[in-house]
Amino acid sequence: MSPAAHLPGVRQIAAQVNAGACPVAIVEAALQRAEADQLNAVIRVYRDSALATAAEVAQRVATGASLPLAGVPVLLKDNICYQGHPVEACSRILTGFVAPYHATVVERLLAAGAVIIGAANMDSFAMGSSNETSCHGPVRNPHDPNRVPGGSSGGSAAAVAAGIVPLALGSDTGGSIRQPAAFCGTLGCKPTYGRVSRYGLLAFGSSLDQIGPLCRDAADAALALAVISGHDPLDSTSSPLPAVAAAPTARALAGLRIGMLELPDEGLDPAISATLTRARQALEAAGASLVPVRLPHDRHAVACYYIIATGEAASNLSRYDGIHYGHRCQDPADLEEVYARSRAEGFGAEVQRRIMLGTYVLSAGYLDAYYLKAQRVRRLLVQDYATAFAACDVILGPTTPTPAFALGEKIDDPLQMYLNDIFTIGANLAGVPALSLPAGHTDKGLPIGLHLQGPHGQDEALLGIAAAVAAVL
Repeated sequence: MSPAAHLPGVRQIAAQVNAGACPVAIVEAALQRAEADQLNAVIRVYRDSALATAAEVAQRVATGASLPLAGVPVLLKDNICYQGHPVEACSRILTGFVAPYHATVVERLLAAGAVIIGAANMDSFAMGSSNETSCHGPVRNPHDPNRVPGGSSGGSAAAVAAGIVPLALGSDTGGSIRQPAAFCGTLGCKPTYGRVSRYGLLAFGSSLDQIGPLCRDAADAALALAVISGHDPLDSTSSPLPAVAAAPTARALAGLRIGMLELPDEGLDPAISATLTRARQALEAAGASLVPVRLPHDRHAVACYYIIATGEAASNLSRYDGIHYGHRCQDPADLEEVYARSRAEGFGAEVQRRIMLGTYVLSAGYLDAYYLKAQRVRRLLVQDYATAFAACDVILGPTTPTPAFALGEKIDDPLQMYLNDIFTIGANLAGVPALSLPAGHTDKGLPIGLHLQGPHGQDEALLGIAAAVAAVL
């Protein structure tokens, strides 16, 4: 059993503090757990500001305020701005950079009474599926320290699974919340694109990135999303959809239409396949109907994603040039050397690889053949999802093809690493909400996650279905 199971969750802590429990004591305990972290999940602890915030929460509650996240300790992935605190995306190119403003999600967390206790480790600039590309070193999986926690939000997932905090924020560009959630045995939710503001998130792929929660269950996720979601005029891609409801929409399994995709014959771990089969049987026994659905263009999703994402990354990361902010090389001979050496010294190997790929697909003579063609395939995939959801309420499948793999096992094989996201990428390309739900363990005690995808904008319904599915697993 995960250590997190012995600690109160988001709703329990908020209820206790609103009823008079001391948030300072709760936050102090979380700070001590973060400072004792042996997984390398927490890279910075904000003791002074966290205790000051907790004291403010106590005062607000004492004067009659009822706060939805009163006293809840939270970790931020190291690509979310928290004013006055470092934000480095776990990259040497941003060493020592201090956020000059709050991300919108941080503003909303603090207004709701949450207490940010530190920063979580991550793959550098969110580029990776194992949390091994961080300049702070790899995070270890709390269920087996010799295995990866997944990425890129590996620190956030590991910290929640280890019981350091009940809630952490991550970002998801192609599965970076859901894949580590599956590897660590937590719930990880990627909202509908635009449902949560990206203002203050260090950009990787602007048309794909989305901030979301990692926590214990669907009810905790709904409460977190109720706070951080909603339109934001500071984000030009923000959706006009209202904030998510604080409690998931209750949904009975009887009569629920669950879409089932045809899965590849090879590459799916037998334990994950068996878990999916058991889940199907349990859902049918509870009255749900299984509906075969197809996403005909999903077979192109990985290729499509790694063209669009790298193109957007190359564009977004061009601002890190050794001139404006961040790392600058010493004693350059000329301006060209400032650019070349600063970027070579600051960016890790995986980030450099993706910048080069992205520069290629955006270059003259190749833009039409690669980037624009990938965008046309993306449009077809969006249509595939719309057609599938006309026949079902939710799509069920595995989150990952395998359980957590060993540290170092795939770091030198980019293609195998990229294929870890084969089941999660489609939701980012289509912009639909998706989550990974804990669904048991392998015979070695490694967590298994099930993937649920819902129609565009139906985040509340998806969380309600997730709660119902979890109840029968």
